[in-house]
Amino acid sequence: MKAKFVIPLALFLILVVFLWVGLRLNPREVPSPLIGKPAPQFDLTDVHDPGRHFSNRDMLGKVWLLNVYASWCESCREEHPLLVEFSGKQIIPIIGLDYKDKPEDARKWLNQMGNPYELSVSDLDGRVGINFGVYGVPETYLIDKAGIIRDKIIGPITVKSLDERIIPRARELSQ
Repeated sequence: MKAKFVIPLALFLILVVFLWVGLRLNPREVPSPLIGKPAPQFDLTDVHDPGRHFSNRDMLGKVWLLNVYASWCESCREEHPLLVEFSGKQIIPIIGLDYKDKPEDARKWLNQMGNPYELSVSDLDGRVGINFGVYGVPETYLIDKAGIIRDKIIGPITVKSLDERIIPRARELSQ
């Protein structure tokens, strides 16, 4: 009779352990399968000049950041002043990827909040974001001279992520 309850009890305990471990994980630390692989190719129009196209191939030979943002994103507002300040230091170029947003809304937002981007491109349908594995905005990708994704920051960039992760890695990749 006791053996009848051992298996369900063991399965229940295993599930409890998995749940406990899962609850302790940080969802912002989900590793990207694209780290160490070429960035997905894209060719999009400039938010400020729809006649101008930009492709990530245009950045070959440079270390750069791709910052995925949207005017409707509250967390993007949180990180934006830091991006504006960081862009003024001209350590590496920042390209904006306006995700599932109207270009006119992005232009208005950038005019109000400041524009940290060398240029910003419009991903109206979100296909480029999907190709990059965007979970939600903001997300930022560090891309090397060969077009390889070297790091991904999920959520708003912080002073800590800039100082301890992005800047040291960008300098290392720039050499």
